[in-house]
Amino acid sequence: MARHGGRTVRDLRRESRSTVLQRLYFDGPMSRLALGSAAGLSSGSVSNVVAELMADGLVEEAGTLGADGGRPRTLVRVAADRGRLVGVDVGETRVRVELFDLSMSELARTERVLPGHGSRSYDVGVVAGHILDGVAEVLGADRADGRAQGRGELLGVGIGVPGIVEHTADGTLVHGQTVGWDAVPLEALLRDSGRLPAHVPLFVENGARTLGQAEMWFGGGRGARNAVVVLFGSGVGACVVTDEVEQGRAVEWGHLTVRVRGRRCRCGARGCLEAYAGAEALLARWREAGGQPPSGADEEAALTALLSAARPGDGGEPDPVAAEVLAETAEYLGAGLADLVNLFQPERVLVGGWAGLQLGPAFLESVRAHTLAHALRHPAGRVGIALGRLGPDAVTVGAAILPLAAFFARGGRRPPVDSPAPAPAWRAALGGRLAARRGGG
Repeated sequence: MARHGGRTVRDLRRESRSTVLQRLYFDGPMSRLALGSAAGLSSGSVSNVVAELMADGLVEEAGTLGADGGRPRTLVRVAADRGRLVGVDVGETRVRVELFDLSMSELARTERVLPGHGSRSYDVGVVAGHILDGVAEVLGADRADGRAQGRGELLGVGIGVPGIVEHTADGTLVHGQTVGWDAVPLEALLRDSGRLPAHVPLFVENGARTLGQAEMWFGGGRGARNAVVVLFGSGVGACVVTDEVEQGRAVEWGHLTVRVRGRRCRCGARGCLEAYAGAEALLARWREAGGQPPSGADEEAALTALLSAARPGDGGEPDPVAAEVLAETAEYLGAGLADLVNLFQPERVLVGGWAGLQLGPAFLESVRAHTLAHALRHPAGRVGIALGRLGPDAVTVGAAILPLAAFFARGGRRPPVDSPAPAPAWRAALGGRLAARRGGG
């Protein structure tokens, strides 16, 4: 096959399809003329690629655009019902599963509460079972919907998890120290269950990274080249997006040391940011100071109670204990954000996660003030700090983006079916010699 600078004609065709799909997805509907300019392709190439994508059912016409003194131009767009995507958020209190079409419109959802939250050690089998049950449920709900016909194939399942995610040749391992997971082969567990179709791609990533991906594609990060997206939930984490790492890199920001010999963090170390600033630590400090969350309340309900105590909406007097704990948390978060600002000099810092969004704009103002006070003047003067825009479903949306991004990278084609590859000749020869030695020894 002919090659162009090391790439085959097939590679070039796939890249053109990928570029056209992405431009139509983010900026469409568009005319072929506008699409050629946006994609950097000739009019002939655009016409050929669009015709090919329309024949595959990936692109459809979307009306016309009038032109002064000329023929109206036909608009085209990505067909939203061409495929479906599943996003899974493995949080520290629950597993949320959502099914989307290509436009990221929600088709079905389900949630399952995780038991034993106080123990911080989650049974891997239980979590895997919740994921598999949730995926089956949303797909079943979609099949039962009379409008489900023609929605296209399942393009993949994306999963956002707490902890460090390691991609190996044998599958994905999750190192979730704060939840008692040590090199958990989550991908293999899900595959080996036999409950996921073998041909459906499966992606596992850190939850902060999926949150960052969602905000960069669809939320407050759009248009920024350098950003930090913070996940503030039971614990804290961050995703750093730079020119060098366009897809984002999860960083264990919550385990940055903010006080030597400080509070014991749930990771086992002392003085981590997460020991002061995560929702779990915030509520623990409130209890230690004399606060009384409602009996039996989960973290979200307890945080609501703390906020109501610190900022009563009926004009009553704030609880000084709750107000002080909240103010101290804002200062710790601000100092932690200042470290990220100094290290990465982002254009934007976005704060997401259920706890960050629940604490809201008033809390963010205090965090912003402390961040700017602790950061160096030059990067602090260039950064914008805001709440994420996608709400509590952002991790799930970001998880669904994982198979969507892979779909675009393949130019909208189906993933190849793996088949056993022949072993290199050197391996067969070496294996023969070793076998001979064992037989003779």
